[in-house]
Amino acid sequence: MSDRAETAISHASPYQGLTGTYSIDPAHSTIGFSVRHAMITNVRGKFTAFEGLLKLDGDRPARSEAHVSVQTGSLDTGIAQRDAHVTGPDFLDSATFPLMAFRSTGIVDAGEGRFRMSGHLRIKDVELPLRIDLEFGGAGQDADGQNRVGFEGTATLKRSDWGIDWNSAVATGGVLISDKVKLILDISAVELDPR
Repeated sequence: MSDRAETAISHASPYQGLTGTYSIDPAHSTIGFSVRHAMITNVRGKFTAFEGLLKLDGDRPARSEAHVSVQTGSLDTGIAQRDAHVTGPDFLDSATFPLMAFRSTGIVDAGEGRFRMSGHLRIKDVELPLRIDLEFGGAGQDADGQNRVGFEGTATLKRSDWGIDWNSAVATGGVLISDKVKLILDISAVELDPR
């Protein structure tokens, strides 16, 4: 084997076979969050209605794209009264702003299956930059013969940056709800029209 052939093989992308357009599968994905409550514990929630497209370039991962939209009224924290408050005018105001959306603007390969995705997150009428740390979970065919890919991701944001700043003081000091929110993503996506 020539040196040139060895060089070509050693520089082949480990994601080469993943090039394509994938639709996020809501039945096997989670878009959730965690936020500190009463300075004591974390409250977790998730959105149950969302859709998205991943345009993956396996040869040049930096050219990949992600577009996701989430129905803000689909929030589920396990307590209906709390869900109604968070989707109401004090927080997400789902009646006025039924969707929040993310679109990627760049991806950096951080090595060992990890990526840093930059993009813009729109909540209510505010669109701001957001960076998501991603980890490639794997790829393969499911029981129906569909090509799937999986990613896990996390991001931290300050909700007040998006104008979501309702709060209440607690008797022991501090506030009821932290300004810092951790987004937690578990994404499974199915390839559309595989080659």
